[in-house]
Amino acid sequence: MLPSENKYLTNVSFDTVIFGFTGEELKILVLEYQNTGLFALPGGYIRRDENLLDAAKKGIMRRTGLKTIHLEQFHTFGKLNRSNPEPSKRIAKGLGYEMPDDHWVLDRFITVGYYSLINYNQVRPTPNKFSDSINWYSINNLPPLMMDHEEIVKKALEAIRTDLGKKPIGTNLLPEKFTMKELRKVYEAILDKKLRRTTFQRKILSMDILIRHEKLYTGAANKAPYLYSFNKEKMGKS
Repeated sequence: MLPSENKYLTNVSFDTVIFGFTGEELKILVLEYQNTGLFALPGGYIRRDENLLDAAKKGIMRRTGLKTIHLEQFHTFGKLNRSNPEPSKRIAKGLGYEMPDDHWVLDRFITVGYYSLINYNQVRPTPNKFSDSINWYSINNLPPLMMDHEEIVKKALEAIRTDLGKKPIGTNLLPEKFTMKELRKVYEAILDKKLRRTTFQRKILSMDILIRHEKLYTGAANKAPYLYSFNKEKMGKS
């Protein structure tokens, strides 16, 4: 069944860039629409009886299985040429529907971009009724994305890199306790460059947003590193 204009707002949608960290690399969730070969970011329309943020959170919850989601709105995409009716027609046809040329879904859309940082190991990627699959892809090896979704990913990365200098990043990408090396790897994956260990540690500790815990003993010959966690109380005041 095609989405009803009476149920959803027209000409506005949301798209989400969902980041996860494997311990070595940064990945995002990408879905593939049924019987089309089209790859896209998870997104959707906004019901007439719900808030935009609630719609985006609900969409991510359904794709990941997570109940607690933190979202950052980073950009609004409204170029004249971003709306192409052909992908929507192909998606509908892949589901067995012929979409009339005057259907509201084929009209020009402005989309609001959100990014979310989530724990890779806690996610259960779940496709919806429109998609064959939803999988993790390295940000350096993405499939060809439909419409302007590659631009959306690029803008999301720019936003996270800007936010690195303003607030701590990693609270949702790492386990509750982590080593300084694990935190540095998150920053290196986001920035796509190596960071000097001593400089990074000095800068992070100067922010005074970490709590130091016991050492992590692994039985290896090298020096055991300390475990850290984020001081949520101090972070909330920053």
